Amino acid sequence: MFVLMKNFLNSTISPESIISLFSQAPVGLALLMGKDFVIENANTQILQFWQKDSTVIGLPILEALPEITNQEFPKILKKVYKTGVTYNGSKTKAYLERDGVLQPFYFDFIYAPIFSGDEISGISVVAIDVTDKVLSEKKLQENEMLFKELMEISEYSNALYKGEDLVIEFANDQMIKTWGKTRAVIGKKLEEAVPELDGQPFIDILRNIFRTGEPYMATEDAVDLEVDGKLQRFYYSFSYRPLRDSSGKIYAIWNSAMDVTELVQSRIKAQNTEQEYRDLAEAMPHIVWTTDLENKLVYYNKNLINFLNLKEDEIDSFDFSAVIHPEDLIKFKDVWEKSTMEHKFFEMEFRLYSPEKNDFVWFLNRATPVLDENGNLRQWIGTSTNIDEFKTLSAQKDTFLGIASHELKTPLTSLKLYAQVLERMLRKTGDEKNAEFAKKMDVQIVKLTSLIGDLLDVTKINSGKIYLNEDVFDFEKLVIEVIEEQQMSTAYKIDLHTKPVGMVFADRDRIGQVITNLISNAIKYSPKADTIMVTVTDTDNYVELSVQDFGIGMAEDKKNRVFEQYYRVSGDEQSTFPGLGLGLYISSQIVERSHGKISVKSVLNHGSTFCFSLPKVNS
Repeated sequence: MFVLMKNFLNSTISPESIISLFSQAPVGLALLMGKDFVIENANTQILQFWQKDSTVIGLPILEALPEITNQEFPKILKKVYKTGVTYNGSKTKAYLERDGVLQPFYFDFIYAPIFSGDEISGISVVAIDVTDKVLSEKKLQENEMLFKELMEISEYSNALYKGEDLVIEFANDQMIKTWGKTRAVIGKKLEEAVPELDGQPFIDILRNIFRTGEPYMATEDAVDLEVDGKLQRFYYSFSYRPLRDSSGKIYAIWNSAMDVTELVQSRIKAQNTEQEYRDLAEAMPHIVWTTDLENKLVYYNKNLINFLNLKEDEIDSFDFSAVIHPEDLIKFKDVWEKSTMEHKFFEMEFRLYSPEKNDFVWFLNRATPVLDENGNLRQWIGTSTNIDEFKTLSAQKDTFLGIASHELKTPLTSLKLYAQVLERMLRKTGDEKNAEFAKKMDVQIVKLTSLIGDLLDVTKINSGKIYLNEDVFDFEKLVIEVIEEQQMSTAYKIDLHTKPVGMVFADRDRIGQVITNLISNAIKYSPKADTIMVTVTDTDNYVELSVQDFGIGMAEDKKNRVFEQYYRVSGDEQSTFPGLGLGLYISSQIVERSHGKISVKSVLNHGSTFCFSLPKVNS
């Protein structure tokens, strides 16, 4: 348009005709005549640019617009007037007064000479206000610079590819590091800067965006890059987003990427590990399973469906409570609920119905709670081990021990009598040396009798045939009697702290057996001490006895096992303390069957305190 205007103004048409023709033009037009550049004509558009009215017509330009005096425009006008050479200005800044304040504006304009014959008589002005366009471009450039600065310090890999040749105009340090290159790649085509992308889909995807305008997003895509001189596989989550100019045309693509290689590799490793564990679980003879928070099976090996004779699609709707023995089901629910509430390890033996055998089979069931980072229960991992054969053998063993123990009692009783008679006879004859041998023999017979008694008690407990002759008795009196008997046979001081605590309903002899066992253990496991403490207390509903020793103690992880059958505390001094590991088991069974509770507190090398309590009988 400016070229047409220039040619038109340089034609022979009179200035008056030009002003008349372009008075309503959408561009600013003015005629500045003479050396003083007097405004002879100015259309409405240019008056709006100047923020003046028609009263300026007839005034020299510097008088009408004094604010341009020290700007470049007077010099340009004089040069055009002197040389006759047209001047083209593009996006030129001009400070004009608006509301009493000088403000910057931008114009595309032409100063063209007006000839009268061979002489220059004035200058024509053609101007277009491009302020909004320039400011938009500046804003766009500022935003782009700010964006690049932000992307430079970003932890993500960022790059800008310009044109369909994908020239790398910008790449932050993180992207340079991702490529395994140097900053020398800036200004190069992407396929030249990173040649290993050849044969991979990324270049084609980028070029396709120029055609479709559709952004592209990827999650954990694999890419092969040459880093440290070696072609390696990495994984990235990234996006390609088209950038458009003011006309809406795509001029570049912005690439933002996040390295997720470690995450993907860890997941792949975890998946491989999981598969290995699944293969291991399938190879195990046990039933292996996991459940969610609602106790719904998440995983199970084939041993489960084989045992239950089910199909896989029947497991989800299967009612497992239906195959648990009714006698075991109530206890199972209580133990499982407690383990769930306390997030504690679950362990219980119970019977499951076997369709193959058409009978119930004993299983040892264990489950470990899996917690999240906040300590909340996430799932259970468990095993169920068939112990039916072990249970059968154990029952046979108990039967054998019961018979053997019972049969041994009679000859041992006779042997004890013979030993006592022999001791008295030897003492009468004055043979004290052999009398002592007879006495020691009697002591060993007493120990053997006690062991046989323990074995008989265990077989009775395991077979459910132990009998408790329960009656009401004074608990404190029983404690005093037992301690007096124990004190006569030991050099240890039994320090008793007691008070009247009332009556209990239990088997007096069996409770005495428990007290005796706790005191005997306290003495046995305190080889370097000379005192144990026995304390009797009560609450509103219970009487309690505690026996404290100052002996070897035990580790935290062993405390809950001391009441198990045949369990003995292991350690360097284990061989020093003989026994079958039955006393505490028998004591716990007697207390529990008497509706009481038994427990232990212990610190390794600092002694233990065993306590049991029984319900108090109210008058």
